[in-house]
Amino acid sequence: MSFPTTLPFVPASPAISRIGRFYITRELGRGTTGCIYLGHDPVLGRDVAIKTFNPRLTPGERAKFKQQFINEARAAGSLSHPHIVTIYDACVENSAPHIAMEYLQGRGLNKLLDRGHRFKPDEVASIACKIADALDHAHRRRVIHRDIKPANIFMVQGDQPKLIDFGIARAPNRVGASGTEEETLNTLHQQDMLLGTPNYMSPEQALGNDVDVRTDIYSLGAVMYEMLVGRKAFQSNDPDKLLQLIAYKAPRAPSEIEPKIPIMLSDIVMKAMNKRPERRYQTAAAMVHDLKRYRRHERRARRRMRIPMPTLERNHSSLASLSSWRALPWIGYLAFATAAATAGLRLLK
Repeated sequence: MSFPTTLPFVPASPAISRIGRFYITRELGRGTTGCIYLGHDPVLGRDVAIKTFNPRLTPGERAKFKQQFINEARAAGSLSHPHIVTIYDACVENSAPHIAMEYLQGRGLNKLLDRGHRFKPDEVASIACKIADALDHAHRRRVIHRDIKPANIFMVQGDQPKLIDFGIARAPNRVGASGTEEETLNTLHQQDMLLGTPNYMSPEQALGNDVDVRTDIYSLGAVMYEMLVGRKAFQSNDPDKLLQLIAYKAPRAPSEIEPKIPIMLSDIVMKAMNKRPERRYQTAAAMVHDLKRYRRHERRARRRMRIPMPTLERNHSSLASLSSWRALPWIGYLAFATAAATAGLRLLK
């Protein structure tokens, strides 16, 4: 279940003042199937974000999405990582199922991109490295997010990303569904993706094939691509054509579009976005390794650039001149001593 967490302020409905033990302060965002409220936990004395169903859903619609809601709580609740939103509590037993999670103050990465914000290569590498590390943490616990996109990366404290919305994540403790229910949920998700932004889907997702952890790696590469060049790798107003581009067409390398983008970072993006899963990074940890290697390489390059080469050459010349002047008295002394010795030998003869 996916709905926005960064919509402009919307006052809470007077009819909703409490969900579970949490007191509702105001509404933060609303989507087709659910809402997020700012709440307060009176027991622990902290603000939380409360995710629950949209009040306008019918009982039948609530029943349809309840399983997906439970799976989100289980998938995200099993993870603990500094760059994954923290789940504090979840309840699905009463008439108002809800998830209480960390209240994040910042804005979605999608909002920054929509406003034309351009990220420097080092910033892209830093953010991607943290998200890839979060994915590695999830993948090691057999959780596949399956919906990595800018709207699901929330930026806090300026440059610290948090991975959110595990609504369609695949996890080992996923609630079992009948074939019909699972097919319905998958169909609804595909429709939501097509109506929204399918640009970050992996080729195997676009073709409706089974996916594994490498689908998240591709999607993170697609996010990096947009952050670097300022536009999505594939664009089309026709959903069918867009899916065909994602499935079969290779994008231009970021460094070909913008020469200032380091080739080493561009290569990381292109490897993550390879059409063939077996040619991508096989684990998020391998992607983290290359991103860290790129950052070390850039730091060393900057250190070398702190003292320009011409300056070094001038310094070496000055030192050489200074040394030669200091050596002159000794050279004169040696010449005098040699001449005296030669004269002495002649007199002895």
